[in-house]
Amino acid sequence: MTTALPLLPADTPAPDSPYRSYVYAYPHKTAYRPLPERPALRDLWAGEPQHALSLYLHIPFCEVRCGFCNLFTRIGSPDGLTTAYLDALERQAGAVREALDADARFALAAFGGGTPTYLTATELERLCDIAEQRMGADLRAVPLSVEASPDTATADRLEVLAARGTTRLSLGVQSFLDEEAKSAVRPQKRAKVEAALGRIRAAGFPVLNIDLIYGIDGQTTASWLRSLDAALAWAPEELYLYPLYVRPLTGLGRRPGEQDPRAWDEQRLTLYRAGRDHLLARGYQQVSMRMFRRSGSPQAGTSEYSCQTDGMVGLGCGSRSYTSGLHYSFDYAVDAGEVRSIIDDYVATTDFTRAEVGHRMDAQEARRRHLVQSLLQAEGLDPADYRRRFGSDPGADFAAELAALGAAGWLADGTDRLRLSPEGLAHSDAVGPELFSPAVRRLMAGYEAK
Repeated sequence: MTTALPLLPADTPAPDSPYRSYVYAYPHKTAYRPLPERPALRDLWAGEPQHALSLYLHIPFCEVRCGFCNLFTRIGSPDGLTTAYLDALERQAGAVREALDADARFALAAFGGGTPTYLTATELERLCDIAEQRMGADLRAVPLSVEASPDTATADRLEVLAARGTTRLSLGVQSFLDEEAKSAVRPQKRAKVEAALGRIRAAGFPVLNIDLIYGIDGQTTASWLRSLDAALAWAPEELYLYPLYVRPLTGLGRRPGEQDPRAWDEQRLTLYRAGRDHLLARGYQQVSMRMFRRSGSPQAGTSEYSCQTDGMVGLGCGSRSYTSGLHYSFDYAVDAGEVRSIIDDYVATTDFTRAEVGHRMDAQEARRRHLVQSLLQAEGLDPADYRRRFGSDPGADFAAELAALGAAGWLADGTDRLRLSPEGLAHSDAVGPELFSPAVRRLMAGYEAK
């Protein structure tokens, strides 16, 4: 049984920590910088493949802010702000659609946040209308994923999302145990979580995902497995298991702690392995360190690392967009006051025709991005596919990096693909940052958190 550990300070992890950072995109937004030339979107998208774009709409509102959360989100909204935000989202959609080719098509869509279901049922209808009527995405014909919280997963909202074609509903639960939720500064009761799950199942979404967190103060292996079993009772098609991070400018990050970071690292590794083995023994397949899919269940689009070929269109002030030559977004912040200021600037914006903040992607960074995003999936990287894409060999392009992973025992042997070993997957949050380019490392190190 794992020993319960007190909270940790939000400082920089040790270089040998298995929990350096969660790499869900490369490069991270902290490597983005203001673009002095403010390139026109029409120029950025000219000549780009646009037959299978991804569409992401970001809603930056939540009813509460969890203690571990460092997402771009604000708590609550003054009267009229959600309407003003949707007005701005519609203006942005019009400008972006004008910048795309007339025959541009979307292959998948997602609403994230924040909490998209913070919006009322009527506002969710409008959000879907923006995606369909302004952007041209057929939500009933492509995979659509939507994030929700237990308190906002109300029957009227779920009815709208089901009717508009949502294929995947992701519920942020984090823990089914009230005392653990309280410790993570997430005020919720299990009874409300269970009631929300009942409504979600009744709405008939093909894929239910449940997010859980391990490494919470006071959590043990036994309590972690009880929480997992509570989730498994709903037979979710997907489960995401997240290690807890204590980051600067978050609620937990402001609380003092004295525990040895290495002890906390070991606790999280122990809980990860217990959770992984528990799910594998119950018919789930591991897709990545975090993602597990029930065998035989439908897939709602691609995996968490879904943008191997550039072509992502983001709407909303917390979104990002990808072309082959530039990743771009709006300003980024975690501090509540800074987030409010960025949202206020966004809703006041009338000209969305130019990119403001971003990171230029050269050919070598594109190769590195493909390596990072492929290697962090359980299926790994197909060298033949890499050669078709880039005209070179991954073993030659990244000889030093792959040699280091092999020496650590983090690469699997005896396979025609480049895959992480089981322990390599367990250390994904160290593998990913280790593969960052020196240029991206310098930019991230020079970022001033706000």
